[in-house]
Amino acid sequence: MGVAGAVVLGVIGLAAPAPAAAPPPGALACGGCHPPAPQGAVPSLRGRSADTIVADMRAFRDGARPATVMDRIAKGFSDDETRAIADWLAAAQP
Repeated sequence: MGVAGAVVLGVIGLAAPAPAAAPPPGALACGGCHPPAPQGAVPSLRGRSADTIVADMRAFRDGARPATVMDRIAKGFSDDETRAIADWLAAAQP
């Protein structure tokens, strides 16, 4: 491969999307209940900002928002873990 070919491949490499960041611990579990599209009583997380997800998790954890399961799940994460999960979920959305 000549210099021109290397330059073309380099430019193509720069244009390629970066691989998605690895999910933080606990993030993949959200999809077990929260579907990509709204259905039933469990809402989709698609379209929610990281700040909204964090606020919802804090409300569940602190008992300010009624829940059947999310209050217990939210108590299992520190503020830093919750923020990391929320940031990842918000960034992973189309």
